[in-house]
Amino acid sequence: MMFNIGSIAHMFHFTQSTLETSRAVILAAGLGTRLKSYTEHKPKALMCIADELAIVRVIRSLVAQGIHDIAINLHHHAALIQDSLGNGNHLNANLYYSYETSLLDSGGGVRTALDVLPSGRGVVVHNVDILSNIDITELIHYCPVHGSALALVNNPKHNPHGDFLLQQGRIISKREAKSYTFSGVSVWDEHVLRTYSAQQPFSLLEPIQQNITHQSCAGVVHPGFWFDIGRPHDLVQANRFYHEAYL
Repeated sequence: MMFNIGSIAHMFHFTQSTLETSRAVILAAGLGTRLKSYTEHKPKALMCIADELAIVRVIRSLVAQGIHDIAINLHHHAALIQDSLGNGNHLNANLYYSYETSLLDSGGGVRTALDVLPSGRGVVVHNVDILSNIDITELIHYCPVHGSALALVNNPKHNPHGDFLLQQGRIISKREAKSYTFSGVSVWDEHVLRTYSAQQPFSLLEPIQQNITHQSCAGVVHPGFWFDIGRPHDLVQANRFYHEAYL
């Protein structure tokens, strides 16, 4: 069953968020091991999708939705990514870089990258290998105070059992009921993330589970297109889709 994110705050009496943001963190530090030979000499962020770099497509999508201050965490082939993107002015973005000498995992990467962004409260978190038309502005508007809002998708073949159960707009721990897969796109009240120390590795799943426990994790099923290009098959599919839809 699909729920309109606009009804979430009412149904569960979330404190109405006044969260606004023009900031994001793109997680791009991973080794890209699932892409095997594709990422031997370049990171998955620089995979071409219909003649445009994957990370450029992510940045353009964020900018189109009002997100202009964007931090990118880097580790694998870090210099190649920075050299390709520069300061981001040509993309109407202000790009900041957060370097990881050793991988900090998803949560540690986001928390550490916050320190290179301009100050604010809300922040979008976007995996670099996710291409979609997820409506980030709605996620921002309905992100609970001291919480998070996750975009969910119907379970793909590589994750048939899903990650979370969505119950009338609130994400709860997975039980014996229909579950959904986390899309890799979320919005956060950064207060949650700043309870952790920078430069310390942890999974983003940790604060997500805390928010679930505190009943402050909203979710919406995304009905549009979504590709996780971290796998060769999905990379090929995304290329085909973008060639047909945009070229």
